[in-house]
Amino acid sequence: MSCRHLAEAGTAEPATTTECPDCVAIGNPDWVHLRACLTCGHVGCCDSSPYQHATKHFESAGHPVMRSVQPGESWRWCFVDEEIG
Repeated sequence: MSCRHLAEAGTAEPATTTECPDCVAIGNPDWVHLRACLTCGHVGCCDSSPYQHATKHFESAGHPVMRSVQPGESWRWCFVDEEIG
């Protein structure tokens, strides 16, 4: 693994595993997949979703690594280095 962000990623548990709180807050029921920040546990929708809240969280908070919250998936993504791990 060449990405230090993935190597040093935190282990924060997702705040939820059933919904995108940011979408719920604006009344949008149309998210696709959920991603959780490994720094703080914030959950946001993926880039296939209309509002891309996981990416927006990275852009505003600067937390570099998220993981999939989808059942059966264990991959992580570094926004800084655009690397999967």
